[in-house]
Amino acid sequence: MAEKLYNNVILEDDFTREPSRPNDIPYLKNPPEIINITVGRQLFVDNFLIEETDLVPEYHKAVKYEGNPVMKPETEWETCYNPSVTPKGGGVWYDEEEKIFKMWYEACWLHQMCYATSKDGIHWDRPELDVVPGTNKILMREHPSDPSKGLVPLRPDSNAVFIDYDAPREQRYKMLNHGPVSGAGGHVCTSPDGIHWTIHNETGICDDRTTMFYNPFRKKWVYSLRYSRGSDLISKDDYLRTGRCRDYVEADDFIEGSRWAPGDRRHWMSADKDDIPDPYILNAAVSDTEMAPQLYSVDCVGYESIMLGMFEIHQGLGNFVHAQRGTPKITDLIPMYSRDGYHFSRPCRDPFIWSTRVRGSWDRGYVQPVGGVCIINGDELWIYYSGFAGDERYFITEKGDDNHTGMYRNGATGLAKLRRDGFVSMNGSGSLLTRKLEFSGKRTMGINAVGSVRVHICDENGGVIASSAVFEGDSTNHTLDFGNFDISSLNNKVFRLKFEVDGKLYSFGFADENGDFGGAHAAGIVDRA
Repeated sequence: MAEKLYNNVILEDDFTREPSRPNDIPYLKNPPEIINITVGRQLFVDNFLIEETDLVPEYHKAVKYEGNPVMKPETEWETCYNPSVTPKGGGVWYDEEEKIFKMWYEACWLHQMCYATSKDGIHWDRPELDVVPGTNKILMREHPSDPSKGLVPLRPDSNAVFIDYDAPREQRYKMLNHGPVSGAGGHVCTSPDGIHWTIHNETGICDDRTTMFYNPFRKKWVYSLRYSRGSDLISKDDYLRTGRCRDYVEADDFIEGSRWAPGDRRHWMSADKDDIPDPYILNAAVSDTEMAPQLYSVDCVGYESIMLGMFEIHQGLGNFVHAQRGTPKITDLIPMYSRDGYHFSRPCRDPFIWSTRVRGSWDRGYVQPVGGVCIINGDELWIYYSGFAGDERYFITEKGDDNHTGMYRNGATGLAKLRRDGFVSMNGSGSLLTRKLEFSGKRTMGINAVGSVRVHICDENGGVIASSAVFEGDSTNHTLDFGNFDISSLNNKVFRLKFEVDGKLYSFGFADENGDFGGAHAAGIVDRA
């Protein structure tokens, strides 16, 4: 049975029958006649909201924090073997109840998972925990199991942590962990505090870089499963590339849903023919190792009115080539956007957060997203990511255990910042007319813009009902003045908006009597009180 979503998009009952193609999104080809905008701030990341415009989209890049990395290997258990302090999925959240930043990260390549906290998101503490006294370890590669003390012998490779505020306290924190063994199951775990974990069961078969996320708009847990596609399976239109790809499994219940069977998996997404090979890689390649871009991993989160994802694209060269050189693999991050949680668009293929490709740089390569994707911090989005410097002194000459090479050495965690809602702006001196809209429970209208903006509220045929005073300036949340017109009179009515812009328009939204837009919080909203 088809499902009507929060924004009036219709999700067909067999929506997973075809992979998500970023240039062929069903709700963009056939948008709802009337779009419901009750939930969250409305972003112009695609043409979903737009009937007509002469403004031009600009796709913005995140700005790396000048003090990076914010976490690097320092303790004995972070510097042994291959030094690293990287979430690798994991998670970085602002806990809205405890009002503190929290990070779950892998310490020392493939050895153990640790826990850190921060008051400001920049300076991080390693609290001494009782799991392994005197350390901040929470999951270990080798440790005898003792459920009474929360000791869980799990070797981390890829994992994801989510804070579930709606769950009972004992299951407030949820984690999917997969060890470094391809073709094996992972484990689903829960915790009351993010420190002491209980294993519930082994998952269905999956490979490394498998993660999970929660879709708050449909209340579904989604398992993002890595698989590798052979050349015999490539599609006729060259959409699904060979190599690393993703499968999709969704469930109402986090624990029960993790017991997927092979037949439950659906081919979901991959790199495609619009992902252009990086000249840096092609110039560095040897003849038999040139590779087309591949999808390395995906992390997603609900943000305002959309599902926001980070598409980690692997730009090429095989593991053995990097193991021979002691250099990290080259991956970049590209944002992706969805209105239904399955079909994601990627309107810009340029790197959003990138490997520098520069010897001596802490994030020379192997840049990876984190679980939770981003934190809302005032007028900014804080986006944490992993990066590796590598070490060319450690290499192999014949194929073998590449885990001991410089390819995986000197990993750290960095921060990049973006204007709130700042992924895409509609720029120029002109106008933008929306499609037909509706909402309920709203009292005021706000915009995120730079320059000059005036908004006309129109009936569904385009006739002007009310006009705002002109906004001039730079604000991520300016409440518009419509004089004597009562915004609440639009509740449960059909209308359009016409924006007159001389500058940049990022987003708009309607708020309730408390000023709340009612959107999803991503990995938390920082309390600045």
